[in-house]
Amino acid sequence: MPELTPIRETRLSLVQRYGEGRFRISGESYTGSVLVTPESVIPIPVETMADIDAGSVQSAIGDTVIDILLVGCGGAIPRLDSSFKSAMKAAGISAEPMDTGAACRTFNVLVTEGRRVAALLIAID
Repeated sequence: MPELTPIRETRLSLVQRYGEGRFRISGESYTGSVLVTPESVIPIPVETMADIDAGSVQSAIGDTVIDILLVGCGGAIPRLDSSFKSAMKAAGISAEPMDTGAACRTFNVLVTEGRRVAALLIAID
C-alpha cells in the first residue's frame, strides 16, 4: 500500500494510503470506494466506472460546494460517461478522470491549496 502523506494535525481530509481495496484517509481506514471532500469521507457503492451515477454522487457531495471532481478510475483511465459528465457540468463541476493513485495525490495537493475539490476514488487491489 503506497504511503502518500504522514498524519498531520489538520481538519482536512487527506489520503494517506491506498491499495488492497482500502484507503487510509486522515488516520481512518475505509474498505471499498469512497467520495472524499475536504471535510468528509463517504463510502460509496462503486466498483467500476459503470457503477458511477450522477445522482448518487451529487447526493453524497450534499451541500459541499466543489468546482472539481477527480474520478479515480482504478488502474485505467477510461472516458467518463457523457451523461455523467453533462450532469456534473450542469451542476458547475468539472469531472476529471485519472487513475486512482493520481486522483489521491492530486486531491491532496488541491485540498491543501484550499481548492473546492472532491474525489470519487474507486478501490484498487
